[in-house]
Amino acid sequence: MTDGPTGDDRVVVALDVGGTGMKCALVRPDGSVLHAERHPTDAGRGPDAVVETVLAVAEGLADRARAAGSTPVACGVAVPGVVDEAAGVAVWSANVGFRDVPLRTLVGARLGLPAALGHDVRVGGIAEARLGAGRDARHVLFVAIGTGIAAAHVVAGSAAVGAHGAAGEIGHILVRPDGPRCGCGRPGCLEAVSSASAVARRYAELAGSAASAADVAGRAAAGEELAGRVWREAVEALADGLATGQALYDVDTMVIGGGLARAGGQLLDPLRAALRERMTFHREPRLVAAALGDEAGCLGAALLALDSLERR
Repeated sequence: MTDGPTGDDRVVVALDVGGTGMKCALVRPDGSVLHAERHPTDAGRGPDAVVETVLAVAEGLADRARAAGSTPVACGVAVPGVVDEAAGVAVWSANVGFRDVPLRTLVGARLGLPAALGHDVRVGGIAEARLGAGRDARHVLFVAIGTGIAAAHVVAGSAAVGAHGAAGEIGHILVRPDGPRCGCGRPGCLEAVSSASAVARRYAELAGSAASAADVAGRAAAGEELAGRVWREAVEALADGLATGQALYDVDTMVIGGGLARAGGQLLDPLRAALRERMTFHREPRLVAAALGDEAGCLGAALLALDSLERR
């Protein structure tokens, strides 16, 4: 992203923290990006080092905004795992190593600004629902399919958090009772069958050679029988999971994001048909690809921070 035009000089410092990298931006209240940058997370250094990096990067972005004549008004941070948004605490994150980190308080104290902390998929869902592929729908289910699978149920621009900060774990719906064991310890979860890592793992088991999910998709499109079988298995299980999601949430639109969604029509076309077959009295949701790519987390973190300002 390049620096954009001037106007309203207010900006929000936004960070989307992942296990390997952080996507960071200065975002205007209208959702446009003034400046964007990326930094390594280096989670292997331990959670204290990661927290210090988050604080230093956020502080640097606030300083950059002021130097450019903008006024930072808040900071939004998105992290993976279990997040207590009301308390501003990163309760647990295997990818980053956080456990009960009061990140909202730490960021607010370091920057001297109001801060908000959110779950990476939930804030991504907020961004897609307000600014992206779900912007014309009131009820949106954003489903991120990457190394794992998680979702965000967004109604009128706000994402459900749940009683314990763990709402949206659609990847742990049971779809194949006799299926592979999931990282959560139970066999047959959607994530263990239809995530990008599951597709790659299944193909390697059957073919005896390693391949990424993108490789499997490409080989399936080229007509390789084994790759086609693995791809169909993943799509069928994903349709089962989404049908359960529709029974629970009754949404207008399902937005499919994450790395596996880069397969485009090769994923969405058969998935749409399989989901249609599973609908009985439920309304079939509109199924679309995410529009914001990997910027969704940053934009959503900024929106969350702006929402918190309005509630003050």
